[in-house]
Amino acid sequence: MTKILLVDDSKFLRLATERALARAGYEVSTAMDGEHALQLAREKMPDVILLDMLLPKMTGPDVLKALKKDPATAGIAVIVLTGLSHKNAARLQQDGACAFLEKSELDKGCEALLAALAGIVQKLKLEVPAGALAK
Repeated sequence: MTKILLVDDSKFLRLATERALARAGYEVSTAMDGEHALQLAREKMPDVILLDMLLPKMTGPDVLKALKKDPATAGIAVIVLTGLSHKNAARLQQDGACAFLEKSELDKGCEALLAALAGIVQKLKLEVPAGALAK
């Protein structure tokens, strides 16, 4: 089962996304700030981290850099969840992000998020749960 760490400070978005991911068949952990994200990444060793960029205590870009510097977490795929413009995308990819999901996709409902995530998970050669595939 593919393990996902969801990092977002918006309680509503975090709960709704967590519920959708779990219902689809992913094993989900959540963190609401950058420091907690780093701690959970080391404890849970997820396959994928969905990382918001605007976080309390430690920004998303700082979390990304810390994850990639730590040999224990450097291999975890980080997908950036952002409402920020794509001009930051090149820099975030240099820092180790493997993909991007627009927060505006979340407004379109869980199906759009699950479909986009399933495509990324397949490219990473990880297991896509049956519930995550479009029906």
